[in-house]
Amino acid sequence: MWPFRHIGAKLFSIAAAITLWVMVSGEETVERGLRVPLELQQFPAGLEISGELPTTVDVRVRGGSTALSRMAPGDVVAVLDLRGARPGQRVFSLTPEQVRTPFGVSIVQVTPSAIAMMFEKTMTRRLPVRPSVDGTPAPGYEVGQLEADPSTVEVTGPESAVRRASEAVTEPVVVTGAREKVSEAVTIGLLDPALRITGPQSATVTAAIQAAPLERTLRGRPVHRRNLGATFDAQVQPATVDVMLRGSREALARLDPDAIVAYVDLTDVGAGDYGALPVHVDAPDRVGVTRIAPESVQVRIVRAK
Repeated sequence: MWPFRHIGAKLFSIAAAITLWVMVSGEETVERGLRVPLELQQFPAGLEISGELPTTVDVRVRGGSTALSRMAPGDVVAVLDLRGARPGQRVFSLTPEQVRTPFGVSIVQVTPSAIAMMFEKTMTRRLPVRPSVDGTPAPGYEVGQLEADPSTVEVTGPESAVRRASEAVTEPVVVTGAREKVSEAVTIGLLDPALRITGPQSATVTAAIQAAPLERTLRGRPVHRRNLGATFDAQVQPATVDVMLRGSREALARLDPDAIVAYVDLTDVGAGDYGALPVHVDAPDRVGVTRIAPESVQVRIVRAK
């Protein structure tokens, strides 16, 4: 061996080490509190954590001011080894030795020093998918049969949570103003956050829109003259019409007849005889107008005296 071989590189390394030691030894040591992520390792197969679990812990770190100032998020991580966990409540200690740190940084304290967890067996089960809708169809129509494709999904989670669950739900399909079938692909969700879907996470929901089952006729509704000019007068013949309505039993039972207003629109209509002006009807949202008899009226407009 040649002791003086690569002597330049060796001297440079020694000088660099001495310089670093001088810098570190002369640097102020500081202590700081941090909230760091909690990482679970060696998670046992076939087990689930039941209930809330902290995702972070508080630590106090100590080191040179330069080393601490250079730390990036994720440089300090608390690691919990779950090997050997079994069903039931278990308590795991968390010590400074279980926290990963960069060189030159040490852990003084970890809070909490122990973490309790409840483990349950993993369970998988199929649940029905319950489709849902939002809004109200067009007046005189109602939502009929609802179908979801797929009609069931496979869910996985802690045994107790899976046994409690009765159904999966879908994002609502909007049926506002609809007069015919509505079909849309939407997301499937679970009300319990401890559960997860292990199959398709979307479904096609089809909502049948059908005519409301009941009809009601309001006879002799007066025909109003709407938007008639201030300098005119008008005569309507016939002066009343019959209005046929369709809606649910509840909507028709609660209907106030005065809420059904028949009218002719006389906007920008001058003096003269008009043989067939259409009749319009205002009705509540939950009631549909299926027919007006007669559908048009004669109107004579004269200048007011």
